[in-house]
Amino acid sequence: MAGWGGVQPPAPRCFAVLIWTWSQSCCPAQMAGGSDTDTLHLSSDQIEQLHRRFKQLSGDQPTIRKENFNNVPDLELNPIRSKIIRAFFDNRNLRRGPSGLADEINFEDFLTIMSYFRPIDTTLGEEQVELSRKDKLRFLFNMYDSDSDGRITLEEYRNVVEELLSGNPHIEKESARSIADGAMMEAASVCVGQMEPDQVYEGITFEDFLKIWQGIDIETKMHVRFLNVETIALCH
Repeated sequence: MAGWGGVQPPAPRCFAVLIWTWSQSCCPAQMAGGSDTDTLHLSSDQIEQLHRRFKQLSGDQPTIRKENFNNVPDLELNPIRSKIIRAFFDNRNLRRGPSGLADEINFEDFLTIMSYFRPIDTTLGEEQVELSRKDKLRFLFNMYDSDSDGRITLEEYRNVVEELLSGNPHIEKESARSIADGAMMEAASVCVGQMEPDQVYEGITFEDFLKIWQGIDIETKMHVRFLNVETIALCH
């Protein structure tokens, strides 16, 4: 099978497991939200708690900027801190457009971002449940697709894995690259199948991403700890 540098593919679902590991590193109290408070499925107390945390982050200002995240203790030592913060300002996640970053976000934007972490209401119809799952996976996909071209390339994935493993003194940079390369080879085998020796896998599309995550529970694996106000639990 075609690949990069002769790296052998790792154990099955390695790519998805690495993404899963990343999603847990973001954070373990589930949060919820949405751009329309009527569709949040949150109590007034929970909305008030989120608003209080927003005001704490913003310094009681009407908007939050990237620098407002600088003093969040749970983010300070996170190896992918910059990507987590960037996700809050990504226009794709804010549903403003296909690319670019916002300079600041208001409370409504904040709730839009938090909506990706909202537990899926299993009482909804099958189609709505699937749409909610895709929203969560799209959020993760956007974290990797840093140039917003609709594809996670090898270099983009290497960058995330190297950052994620940078705090481990037992894993050298070359080892991290090999892990990323092997995971991408596995992704190619899952999404494309048998490849010709000279065939190049250009990267993971969102459709590929959905295939990789098929059958893996995402609904309970996206958590946000660093947004806690005292001890907030917005779980069902």
